[in-house]
Amino acid sequence: MAFREIKLSVTGMTCANCAANIERTLRKLAGTKDVNVNFASETVDVKFEDTAVSLADIIRQIDKAGYGVVTRTDEVILTGMSCANCAATIDWILNKKIPGIVKADVNFASERAVIEFVPEVTDLDHVISVLEKAGYGAIAPDRSESPENAADTARDAEIRNQTVKFYVGLIFAIPLFLLSMGRDMGVVGTWAVHPMMNWIFLLMATPVQFYTGSDYYVGAFKSLRNKSANMDVLVMMGSSTAYFYSIAVLLLPVLGNHVYFETSAVIITLIKVGKILETKAKRKTGSAIRKLTAMRPKTASIIMNGKEKEIPISQVSIGDIIIVRPGGQVPVDGVVTEGRSSIDESMFSGEPMPVDKQSGDSVTGGTINREGALTFKATRVGRETALARIVKLVQDAQGSKAPIQALADRVAAIFVPSVLLIALFTFALWWGITGNFVASMIRLVAVLVIACPCALGLATPTAMMAGMGKGAEMGILFKNSESLEMAATLKTIALDKTGTITTGKPTVHDILPLLPDDNSQDALLQLAASVESKSEHPVAKAIVSAAAERNLDLLPVENFISYGGSGVEGSVSRESIKIGRPDWLKSMNIDLGVVDQKIDTIQKQARTVVVVLKGDSLCGLISVADEIKPDSVESIHRLKDQGVRLVMITGDNSTAAGLIARQLNMDQFVAEVRPEKKAQ
Repeated sequence: MAFREIKLSVTGMTCANCAANIERTLRKLAGTKDVNVNFASETVDVKFEDTAVSLADIIRQIDKAGYGVVTRTDEVILTGMSCANCAATIDWILNKKIPGIVKADVNFASERAVIEFVPEVTDLDHVISVLEKAGYGAIAPDRSESPENAADTARDAEIRNQTVKFYVGLIFAIPLFLLSMGRDMGVVGTWAVHPMMNWIFLLMATPVQFYTGSDYYVGAFKSLRNKSANMDVLVMMGSSTAYFYSIAVLLLPVLGNHVYFETSAVIITLIKVGKILETKAKRKTGSAIRKLTAMRPKTASIIMNGKEKEIPISQVSIGDIIIVRPGGQVPVDGVVTEGRSSIDESMFSGEPMPVDKQSGDSVTGGTINREGALTFKATRVGRETALARIVKLVQDAQGSKAPIQALADRVAAIFVPSVLLIALFTFALWWGITGNFVASMIRLVAVLVIACPCALGLATPTAMMAGMGKGAEMGILFKNSESLEMAATLKTIALDKTGTITTGKPTVHDILPLLPDDNSQDALLQLAASVESKSEHPVAKAIVSAAAERNLDLLPVENFISYGGSGVEGSVSRESIKIGRPDWLKSMNIDLGVVDQKIDTIQKQARTVVVVLKGDSLCGLISVADEIKPDSVESIHRLKDQGVRLVMITGDNSTAAGLIARQLNMDQFVAEVRPEKKAQ
């Protein structure tokens, strides 16, 4: 029994009851196992047995319930077909072998295929790649919109639609309200009490009722058809009661001459404001996902038959040999086969210092190659890469339901029926006491309208999504909504040092000249900055920035060579200059014995030391350190005031770690911990 999981973007939901309707409808399908609908993100997560139910069946079921699924339809040109059997084979591949395709129609005569697919699950590049591996060719149309933007396009279209309806409501509702209220308060002329004015009010209220308010009628119909009642039912009943009673007054003078067209128009227009804000809020909650997705490069340079070829990243396969040059992004996960460089992995680890890479080391898609060219073999592609798994982690977390949300959903399920009963009871009570139908109707409408823009079903999932999205932007990932809710009860927090407590950007601290004939800090810094200006390493940038702060002019450099994060070399005034880590220089049999003690003393102060050599002579030492963030002290102080126990975890040695821990008054520190061991 093979189960598949799929995430769909859904349109047409107006409240938490709509989400409950979709869940209930999908669970009726044979073969569906788990269904989770998130109203805030407007997504549906479905786990289903693919031999019992198809993706098309699921989409049809959602459509039958009165909602829509975001899909794309594109046409591709096919090559390599020689007979009708080829078309049948392609049809089978498209409809049976590629997850995410809703429907595909293959035409052998025109050599084209029309494909409807879910953009969150697959895209045309992947489809073309599968067809090419099967021995056929396919050419995609030139589209300006990328598949992953389809859901955002649908949300933007909804915002535009809601905005137009709001302005139409505003154009008619404001003058209707002013005229009606002015007549009731006697501040306009006698012309306003002419019976014809009521018919003019009807003409002004009708576009608001049936154009601006059309969504509420459609939403209420969908809800009632699914044997439930959502917030649209309340809006529809409240506004319709005032509108149709006013029409009855026009047609039946025995009811009086006071109409309430402005009531229905203002109700709908004001609630439409809330709908626009709600739609924009839901659009914003996806910003974290969009920013994470934007980190992925679009193309990769692969080596094929000894030649370099640039292809879309979706066409990269496991085992492909890929080359990435300095400054370029690593497209997928892999293992280095050739070259040496340093990789900026701060987007994953938070560590500002690039990690040296050579043959046999692993690289991660989305990270940045700082120095030398690297060739590596792809080991994980597509949705298996580390970045794709992080994106899915955030999506799954945003779509999960916190315990408090489960309570809100249960209350929302009975909320609308309860409001209807209260409204009817209010109407009956007032009518029974006063015998005044109009006064009773006004109270009924008030109860319905006050309950209309119910925040109960929206606030909890939207708050959870917004919180997780903001956290993801700041590098904080939550496993699920329950974890976010439990965060309020935390007693101990473990903080990584680099990039969390500290800035993650090294700055120069010590400048120690060693040449007896030149004891100038500026001369040493100028020499080092001149050579380091050719490097992209953070330590190099710190040295260059320090020289700029002192207004030092950089000297011309020739024959520059970078040694993959270990050090650099260049010629200044025809004299060889080497700058690098002490262990790198020692590996070249350069004697540092006279400065070993100084280096050790500086390193114990949590600083990184680079040695500067001019020819064969020790020229000086420069140390850089990662500064404590200005707000770290305050943040740690506030957490401790809340009774939270704080632990610092770092890869630094115990002496350096202890120094920082004491400065920050941490409760405990754990030093010399490798990145992969920090979670343990």
